[in-house]
Amino acid sequence: MLPTMKSSSLLISAVRVAACALGLAALALSTGCLAAAAGAGAGAVAYVRGELDATVDASPDRTVRAVGRAVQQLEFAKVSESKDALLSITVVRNAADKKIEIRTERMGATLTRIKIRVGVFGDEALSQAILDKIKSNL
Repeated sequence: MLPTMKSSSLLISAVRVAACALGLAALALSTGCLAAAAGAGAGAVAYVRGELDATVDASPDRTVRAVGRAVQQLEFAKVSESKDALLSITVVRNAADKKIEIRTERMGATLTRIKIRVGVFGDEALSQAILDKIKSNL
């Protein structure tokens, strides 16, 4: 038996709805990857899962010095600092006693990745303010 015109249009509508739902699901799943990929280039900034991730066009040593100056200017209390040739981790606390971790990672001779996490869940506005202060010291 051949399908009627009404059942054919219902089938086409159902296929369209399913295709739209699949497309939206794919978009929702890929946004985290897109945001992370955006952080790959120099000057790019991404805020993913409570952590600000930025890449700056500066040497790792210069960036670590800029982090130290930013910490002093923002009057944070330094808790700890560790550094090797590839990675530097500075842990500080602000006046609200929030733990702030600033990581710098060597990506090349003149390219450094900066990751900033405030507390457990993150604070995008404070992380961005810290990054801006670091950049002003580069």
